[in-house]
Amino acid sequence: MVVDDEERIRGLLARSLSSEGHSVVTAATANAALDRLQGGGVDLVLLDLVMPGPSGLSMLKVMKQRTDMPPVIVLSGVTDVGARVQALDNGAVDVVAKPFSLTELLARVRRNVGQARPARDDQVLEAGGVRLDLGRRRAGFHDVGVTLTEREFSLLAHLMRRRGQVCRREELLHDVWGLEFDPGSNVVEVCVGRLRSKLGQDLPLETVRGVGYCFYED
Repeated sequence: MVVDDEERIRGLLARSLSSEGHSVVTAATANAALDRLQGGGVDLVLLDLVMPGPSGLSMLKVMKQRTDMPPVIVLSGVTDVGARVQALDNGAVDVVAKPFSLTELLARVRRNVGQARPARDDQVLEAGGVRLDLGRRRAGFHDVGVTLTEREFSLLAHLMRRRGQVCRREELLHDVWGLEFDPGSNVVEVCVGRLRSKLGQDLPLETVRGVGYCFYED
């Protein structure tokens, strides 16, 4: 589903996604999109943040209450970092700045569309003893429930989706924090440290010095 008040953007994305083999529905407002989502069958949402009426952020907050929330990639012309961070904190899996590279956006769609969760079993990421219920935002390690903040949950989910691959620090700052630049702080390292503290030092998460992190399975 493409949700954007600009007809040109909706048309461009619908044509491009259709050429990649996707079935595409569009909506010009958040309310129309929420009505369409009631029928199910949506595997991924491309969502503009700024629209007439309820904003994209408002729509995200409503969707977050659902147990079958599909992945959402936010398309944002907003330059304020705080707005992008809010989108991620409210369940978006990615934030792409406008104007965007169509090739890059399609790659991000391919990476996330397989994470759609139409059934309960498909809403769970499970690897290395970690279990994340993406719908209910619950985490467990070796069958013990763990309370994670939204940022910790999002970071761990990202690493688990990319398990076996090294996630560069720059990628994590962009995809989890919505930052287009390195703020010069250690926010990633601090968040990883909190995950290890809460889940245990045997968490299968390797530090690749000077590069980033890799979630692995024995």
